[in-house]
Amino acid sequence: MRLRSALRDVLRGRKYSSSAAGAPAVRPARDRILTLQSMNPRVRAVEYAVRGPIVMKAGEIEKELQQGIKKPFSEVIKANIGDAHAMGQQPITFLRQVVALCTYPDLMDNPRFACDAKDRARRILESCGGQSLGSYSASQGVTCIREDVARYIERRDGGVPTDPDDIYLTTGASDGIASILKILVSGEGKSRTGVMIPIPQYPLYSAAISELGAVQVNYYLDEEQCWALDVTELRRALYQAKEHSNPKVLCIINPGNPTGQVQSRRCIEEVIHFAYEEGLFLLADEVYQDNVYSEDCDFHSFKKVLFEMGPEYSGHVELASFHSTSKGYTGECGYRGGYMEVVNLHPDVKAQLVKMLSVRLCPPVSGQAAMDVVVNPPQPDEESYQQFMQEKEAVLSTLAHKAKLTEEWFNQVPGIQCNPLQGAMYAFPRIFIPPGAVDKAKELQMAPDMFYCMRLLEETGICVVPGSGFGQRDGTYHFRMTILPPLEKLRLLLQSVKDFHIRFLEEFS
Repeated sequence: MRLRSALRDVLRGRKYSSSAAGAPAVRPARDRILTLQSMNPRVRAVEYAVRGPIVMKAGEIEKELQQGIKKPFSEVIKANIGDAHAMGQQPITFLRQVVALCTYPDLMDNPRFACDAKDRARRILESCGGQSLGSYSASQGVTCIREDVARYIERRDGGVPTDPDDIYLTTGASDGIASILKILVSGEGKSRTGVMIPIPQYPLYSAAISELGAVQVNYYLDEEQCWALDVTELRRALYQAKEHSNPKVLCIINPGNPTGQVQSRRCIEEVIHFAYEEGLFLLADEVYQDNVYSEDCDFHSFKKVLFEMGPEYSGHVELASFHSTSKGYTGECGYRGGYMEVVNLHPDVKAQLVKMLSVRLCPPVSGQAAMDVVVNPPQPDEESYQQFMQEKEAVLSTLAHKAKLTEEWFNQVPGIQCNPLQGAMYAFPRIFIPPGAVDKAKELQMAPDMFYCMRLLEETGICVVPGSGFGQRDGTYHFRMTILPPLEKLRLLLQSVKDFHIRFLEEFS
């Protein structure tokens, strides 16, 4: 009977250990397997300033406003991230029509949808399994969309040949960048792969490098020369890094994020020559290629310049370049559409890349459809062309106006200096922080520009990202803000920053 009773208790979930008297004893609670100490240390080391502590604080303040807690402002303006639609930018009609038709083909009979949008949607659906956007695609992406990307690159680059088999559709450009870095990183100790990144940089790069256990190799952009890239600085960074790592990857962001500079063709040639001489794999982040505002600047793709430099370079320099639906004039961040083109990749390595991508099955097919519209927009003889061009030009001309306005406004404020916003969609002004404020920040165990940005948020409701989250030269301080808010809200933002900065200087000078 005693044995039967014990069995019932075990089945009911009571745990026992034997004791000298034969009486059951309750076991202590089991410790958690996964803790901060036991988790993957590389993940713990990852930092991503764009969605970091300042943004979490902004979320807390938003909740307080919703609860009726009084603040010196009525709303939080999130200028921390390049999320165009969240800032009020309207979708491009043609893109939304094509994706809607692909998602719900019954709309093909609806006369409100343009015929050319229906043609695009039918073509994409015919390349999908079961003619449904809900089916998996090939790991590299839908074939006809990769073909459209290849034709787009050829048009953009003046006829430079492009093989659809070198195109990989991705879950935004970020996924492509992380994927190619994953196959590039190898070695241990001093042989560990070094990845050269610009400072200031977009934190995706430092985060991916930390997660993969690679070595971050910083090269500094020249703020005094409008954030220009100097090959002399590349060489300094490379040779210094060789003492403790194996640098073999060079990352370029053009147009720049967070700095907004647009590289000249001569600069790109010098970078390609440097990569050729030093045996570096080039990564060209070109997601802002449509966002060029300065009249004396033009976008030149690394692929185009590479091939124009002749077969000595075009046949040997390994290059991966990236584009996305998230930026440009479409601003479709949520679709997570993107592509990468990889040239001069060894066939055996290409097979390994495809194998790795196949583990993830495929990028979102709706995002692939959105990417197709970016690379295959309406043509002059098609029904949607006029509306499409009006919407595209309206977005880009407004951004150009806001870029100029932001630069001029900041440069009128004592203690703020802002380089021209030649491209992309951010300002990265340099701010003077008085010694008293630096001391106060140290007392609070905060970076001085984090202290500044936190005070800005708490007093004005404006959320920007401290420059320390992107990297900056010692002794300099910056913040990054997007120029995406509607014009009137941007004017309010700029005035609030100006008023705050003057108060801040008065308080700590």
